[in-house]
Amino acid sequence: MRTRVLRGAVAGLTAAACLAAIAPDSSRATPAGGKTVTATLFEWKYDAVARACAESLGPAGYGYVEVSPASEHIRGDQWWTSYQPVGYRVAGRLGDRNAFRKMVETCHAAGVKVIADAVVNHMSAGSGTGTGGTPYTKYDYPGYYQVQDFHGCRKDINDYRDRGDVQNCQLVGLADLDTGSAYVRTTIARYLDDLRSLGVDGFRVDAAKHIAAADLAAIKASMADPGFWVSEVIYGAGEAVQPEEYTGIGDVDEFRYGTHLEAAFRSGDLTSLRHIGDAKLSSGSARTFVDNWDTERNGSTLTYRDSAAYTLANIFMLASPYGAPNVYSGYAWTDRDAGPPDGGAARCDNAAWTCTHARPDITAMVGFRNAVADAPLANWWDDGRGAIAFSRGDKGFVALNNGDTAVSRTFATGLPAGTYRDVVAARPDDRAGGTVTVAEDGTATVTVGAKSALALHIGART
Repeated sequence: MRTRVLRGAVAGLTAAACLAAIAPDSSRATPAGGKTVTATLFEWKYDAVARACAESLGPAGYGYVEVSPASEHIRGDQWWTSYQPVGYRVAGRLGDRNAFRKMVETCHAAGVKVIADAVVNHMSAGSGTGTGGTPYTKYDYPGYYQVQDFHGCRKDINDYRDRGDVQNCQLVGLADLDTGSAYVRTTIARYLDDLRSLGVDGFRVDAAKHIAAADLAAIKASMADPGFWVSEVIYGAGEAVQPEEYTGIGDVDEFRYGTHLEAAFRSGDLTSLRHIGDAKLSSGSARTFVDNWDTERNGSTLTYRDSAAYTLANIFMLASPYGAPNVYSGYAWTDRDAGPPDGGAARCDNAAWTCTHARPDITAMVGFRNAVADAPLANWWDDGRGAIAFSRGDKGFVALNNGDTAVSRTFATGLPAGTYRDVVAARPDDRAGGTVTVAEDGTATVTVGAKSALALHIGART
């Protein structure tokens, strides 16, 4: 029987006190180091993630890989079963503790850090036996939580303008943990500490919007070494809980970025992308993405089905200086509830998996991002519609054409004079292996094909 003496011990901490307790460098928004691009391998088995780190992510220069939840969860083939934990043992369908540890070791050897998707807002919505053989009932999870460890609101969230409703009631019937409880906070912190002991470098906190920022800060502050954090806080106009509340804890997923890209590429007008960071989180607080597993299913962003527009949106994200980019790599689906093909045994020679992270045009842009680092956006040009171009200081230049006809002109590239390889080749039939000569005045005359892109950087001079 566990002791209850911790209950309420830190429940009265203010948000400011909780945030002050966190070491200043632990709340860095952009991942530390020179490689800031993350690849999310959604519902990939851990041994498949290890193989991807060695074969594609490491060589391409990705800094991080985000993996799906490492916890025992409810049984079922649907993807969302991973998001209904019944305990904190690494005993889910994607692999056991040993597979998880080996994955982290392999990724680290390839130069890739690991972000674990942490589901700590809630437990399950029902009763049964978990993937690791643990019996459970809603509000009773042996060794972890009983009925008193959950919020008293036992109904679904109804009003997103009401903070208490959002953070104390149940998200689609899931048992909502009382994160104001010291015992609950400590239990969550020990789980995250355990993943850190396996080598995990940081966390993506699922459904963070439904956890009070002060509670989340207190959980992080009680950890031995919390590492890098990013919170999932979906923006909603007029809602009580806003993304800015969580920036003192770490990075925040910027959902408005994906919807902005979707609107621009669907309308065919890319001119607004010059100001894509306006009215959003500051660049140093935002993790950007074109899509994720939720948005590709609710239709709020572009998806792999959007072909050239999807590719160009990812290229723009990796070329633009705003935020820390996250490339999403999932699988093809027709049933929105469908779980991963072959139980998550992902391979890029299997067309069921999108493998966006490993596409040559995308990996080329990861290299571009690493080469230009924090160089500012400059030399913006657009045709008033679907073609844009800009430089990243004197380190790189990119041009995107979302139109239906080629664009030929002389651009100010910002680059030193020389001959450069076009690294992106979004339309290999148009530009594969092409080179571009930059004149002494920094200009270059090029043709960018329809639904195509071109990218040059100082690391790709011939």
